[in-house]
Amino acid sequence: MVTVTYEDISDAFDFVSFVGAADHEGYISLDTGEVYLWSEFGLDEELPDDFESSDRYLAIPHKNELGLGRSLALRFVEENLPSCYQQVEGYFSRQGAYSRFNELLAREGALEAWRAFEADHVQAALRRWCSENGVQIVEG
Repeated sequence: MVTVTYEDISDAFDFVSFVGAADHEGYISLDTGEVYLWSEFGLDEELPDDFESSDRYLAIPHKNELGLGRSLALRFVEENLPSCYQQVEGYFSRQGAYSRFNELLAREGALEAWRAFEADHVQAALRRWCSENGVQIVEG
């Protein structure tokens, strides 16, 4: 089992999830625990020579793969602002959803509650994903 610090896995997850899926990628070496990042936008790290031919690199998931995007936001609204559910659901049917969502949360005084809710769910999902994939998280 390979070990990675929670900070490294969290930072890589944030990088991968910052834009649309496949625009940013992150990988963990299953041999060393080193994290590699790659970007469609040219922020390339040096990938190992055996990267394309080896099965020893684990792709870090995008937040949507772990149910931490739209579905998490809608779950938060359902639990905390049920009267806004249809409005928020409409936000996610077009571009700019998160900025409108955050504006609504600020107006409703729920922004801090959302941030805590999201952080808790991201941490739990990342830890579960690591466990399921043979990656041991160590606190750094």
